[in-house]
Amino acid sequence: MRKFRVNGNEYNDETTPYVIAEVGHNHQGNLETAILLIEAAAKAGAQAVKFQKRDNQSLYSSEAYAAPYLSENAYAPTYGAHREALEFGKEEYLVCIQEAQKRGIDFFATAFDFKSADFLAELGVPAFKIASGDLKSTPLIKYVAKIGLPIILSTGGGRMDDITRAVDTVLEHNQNLALLQCTAGYPPEYSELNLKVISTYRDTFKNVTIGYSGHDSGIAMALVSYVLGARVIEKHFTLNRAMKGTDHAFSLEPAGMSKLVRDLKRAHQALGDGVKRPYPSEEMPLKKMGKSLYSTRDIEVGEILQDSMFDFRSPAIGISPSRLDSYLGKVFKRRVSDGSAIQESDF
Repeated sequence: MRKFRVNGNEYNDETTPYVIAEVGHNHQGNLETAILLIEAAAKAGAQAVKFQKRDNQSLYSSEAYAAPYLSENAYAPTYGAHREALEFGKEEYLVCIQEAQKRGIDFFATAFDFKSADFLAELGVPAFKIASGDLKSTPLIKYVAKIGLPIILSTGGGRMDDITRAVDTVLEHNQNLALLQCTAGYPPEYSELNLKVISTYRDTFKNVTIGYSGHDSGIAMALVSYVLGARVIEKHFTLNRAMKGTDHAFSLEPAGMSKLVRDLKRAHQALGDGVKRPYPSEEMPLKKMGKSLYSTRDIEVGEILQDSMFDFRSPAIGISPSRLDSYLGKVFKRRVSDGSAIQESDF
């Protein structure tokens, strides 16, 4: 059975999903905002809150690091300085970890490079995320897999050979993997979400937990993904979609995350076990709407039930039409008045 284990909890096809509130850098480099996001994610019912960790100077080329950055979402005039403005160091991460522990929510981050992987491992995070952009970064995937912590791998922009290579790389060293269908647009068109890939992954990777990382707006597609078999669900998270930054506009606010968690629990209950059965809540409505045999004239003792003696009416308080054939030709042992429901005990 496929199962994903993180921080002492297990998620599988029979459970509610592991819901990750993806903060990324929506904290805007502000520790107070980060703490508020962790608190809000916990209150919303998410199982985890996730940041992103980069060692910017080793991650980007010197040209990219020094390039002018003129976006309306820029926090500095060059891209490198912009990224540094959003980056947390050890002190901030320790505060965030402590806050998450206090709130009873898992805290981890995406490792974008080797130094960041070491940084996070030393802090004792319970899991690692590998971003879609590193789907082909086989050395990084192998390095993180060998650390031995649960791995959540997004697959935006990949083809099946890329996915298979990445999965094989992880599983060679680490069996605790969640593979997430993702479209790496920010945000993508709904026609690009291709949620049926979740089924493809489930069919292809029989022992791997499958999930969904959604950059779409709203909660509906995450619910669809759960029904298709996703048991790890990641959605971007913010305090306010109008805040400065590229990810806020398609992120869930606290109320949206609360609704997502609520509806995923309802979906888990609603899926049931696949065995069709009547329920107590149906008894009275179906009695009111259903039909049974009613006499169309007075019927005397000794008469034989024939088609001309009855019709089908509501409420269903007598013999069901489905049992008619077993009663035709039977002899009445007591009188039935016109318009009465015909009972089993009448014969």
